Amino acid sequence: MAKLVSKTYGEALYEAAQEAGEGKAVELMEEIRCVSQVLEQNPQFDGLMKHPGIPKQEKLQIMENVFKGHVSDELAGLLEVVVSKERYKDLPAIFEYFTQRVMEQQRIGVGYVTTAAPLDPARRAAVEGRLLETAGYRSMELHYEVDPSIIGGMIIRVGDRVVDSSIRTKLDSLTKQLLQIQLG
Repeated sequence: MAKLVSKTYGEALYEAAQEAGEGKAVELMEEIRCVSQVLEQNPQFDGLMKHPGIPKQEKLQIMENVFKGHVSDELAGLLEVVVSKERYKDLPAIFEYFTQRVMEQQRIGVGYVTTAAPLDPARRAAVEGRLLETAGYRSMELHYEVDPSIIGGMIIRVGDRVVDSSIRTKLDSLTKQLLQIQLG
């Protein structure tokens, strides 16, 4: 159900951005990142907006006081609708859907790279170059994580595709193969 809600509202915002003109979607994506950051840094505000004892009209007024004039009309309108329909708790998922939709349209890929040790800048550039070459994106937003338990190699996840060339996975595979060998 939450996925349907995020898609419905996220798609509505995306369509509004498309109607507003060239570049509006990217502009809105940046606004959404700023709003998300503000909401993450203020958990009291989040608690206030989710509190069942506060009337909807009061929440709408609070949202308007905080964001009106600081964000675009499209985003202010979305926030108003989300609060009035009591869907505030779905806001992060709505923002995520919209951001993914814009990045898809802009051909910006998001990847997660896990390595056993930190990569130097040259190696990071090589990984990004290879991903751009094979995935067909214009640019990549890569998130790096260090996990010593993979021993060596790397695990790359872009969307629903995963390339796992870690030593841990290779050792696990080899162990399974050895266990399947029947001694005669």
